Amino acid sequence: MASTTHTVTNQAPPLVQYDVFGADRALVEAVERHLDPQVLEEGRSELAALGRAAGSAQVQEWGVQANEHPPRLRTHDRYGHRIDEVDFHPAWHRLLGKGVSAGLTAAWARPGGHVRRAAAFQVWTQVEAGNGCPLSMTHAAVPALRTDPALAAVWEPRLTSVIYDPAPRPAGQKAGALFGMGMTEKQGGSDVRANTTAARSLAEDGAYELTGHKWFCSAPMSDAFLVLAQAPGGVTCFLVPRVLEDGTRNVFLIQRLKDKLGNRSNASAEVEFDGTWARRVGDEGQGVRTIIGMVAATRLDCVLGSAGLMRQAVAQAVHHCTYREAFGGKLVDKPLMRNVLADLALESEAATTLALRLAAAYDDGGEQERALLRIAVPAAKYWVTKRCAPVAVEAAECLGGNGYVEESGMPRLVRESPLNSIWEGAGNVQALDVLRALRREPGALDAYLREIGQARGADHRLDGAIKNLLTELADLEGVEGRARRLVERLALVLQGSLLVRYAPPQVADAFCAARLGGEGGAAFGTLPHTLDLASVVERARPVS
Repeated sequence: MASTTHTVTNQAPPLVQYDVFGADRALVEAVERHLDPQVLEEGRSELAALGRAAGSAQVQEWGVQANEHPPRLRTHDRYGHRIDEVDFHPAWHRLLGKGVSAGLTAAWARPGGHVRRAAAFQVWTQVEAGNGCPLSMTHAAVPALRTDPALAAVWEPRLTSVIYDPAPRPAGQKAGALFGMGMTEKQGGSDVRANTTAARSLAEDGAYELTGHKWFCSAPMSDAFLVLAQAPGGVTCFLVPRVLEDGTRNVFLIQRLKDKLGNRSNASAEVEFDGTWARRVGDEGQGVRTIIGMVAATRLDCVLGSAGLMRQAVAQAVHHCTYREAFGGKLVDKPLMRNVLADLALESEAATTLALRLAAAYDDGGEQERALLRIAVPAAKYWVTKRCAPVAVEAAECLGGNGYVEESGMPRLVRESPLNSIWEGAGNVQALDVLRALRREPGALDAYLREIGQARGADHRLDGAIKNLLTELADLEGVEGRARRLVERLALVLQGSLLVRYAPPQVADAFCAARLGGEGGAAFGTLPHTLDLASVVERARPVS
């Protein structure tokens, strides 16, 4: 008799055809909490539409294709003319076009724009993180350009457009434009004041000629770039258009594309300037101050991107364990696995809650909210992005051997997970930035203490953590050696205060016990067994 040798059983179905936004309760609640009622319905509707697109089989396949077919550099055309173009798979253009049309570069142009965009960015990251780079750079260029009202008047409508046009032609002929950024050089890294790219003033007002290189240029296929160079007055910010107004190519020589660990769908390049035309942005010698608004916005996007990656990792793990059976029952019902899933879910929800709170501060724009961002953004960037990699690896382990197979999607999440911690200033840079704010801007610490103070008295472990933090802050002598520890506590206390105020009691209780009360271990899955872990896991379960 013929026997069946390949009956497929006990495999979880793919997590597909679901609303990525609507299935994320922490994200939905944050949007409802921070959006003005006048725009809430519109915001929920657009996010639900984007969430359904992100969860569709078609769009998820685009994400796979964009990574399986990474960009290719074409330095010359067939006749030997230098063109310096980057070719992308059609899936990349579909993803980037959808991101632009969904308003991921339009936060500055509409009410509640930062909260709406933050939620959308987190949703879209879960499809494919690489296209988040040009979306982020374009969004973040706006505050830097606003230091020059004349430039902003020309460029801001292009950057906040919802029309994607990848054609290499003068930006004035396009309905929408993308921006990239170039700060890092071989000899300087994060020390941008050590940059050697030189800027020579031309006869034309505000115009310069650049000569030098950039070791990392983000999104080299963009329409224009913000770069730093040494002018006679010191480090200065410049706008470098990809194509000049007369239709000729600017001198923007792409030497090679970086071969990266993750983020492989996105192009990052080494570029050379050799008599490259540029327009000064801000005053000479004020380049760091000019571009810092862009850097702050991209750092918040690093937090949002990591929160999105963590959410997708947790969703995949909970989904798998909901269907997978072992030892006589569903994995999700096994106490030990439930502990792991709950611990991962806590990390994801804390990241989401903090990220959306910071986006809301951008929308508010008041003095106290700006002061809060001065400490909270680098602290969140430091901590949330560092938590992404261990979450992604542990979530992959929840799938067992399946999680190590490329088709599961988990390896792509794992490869992507360290990126946001490294880019836009790695951990030490963020820690030092927090120290600068503590020393030079007392209003920033005051705003932070007011924020966490709103939750005092609600949980004894949070109160104890606040007390200990205040003791640490009272003595900043020799603080640099312990800066990472201090910034970690700043981020954890802020997360705890937000969860105590806004999250369900079982989530806040578990977070305060494990992250602030010392009742959790170093590995995930070491939460106190007396907590209501089943409710925490159920809250994180994506409904497909």
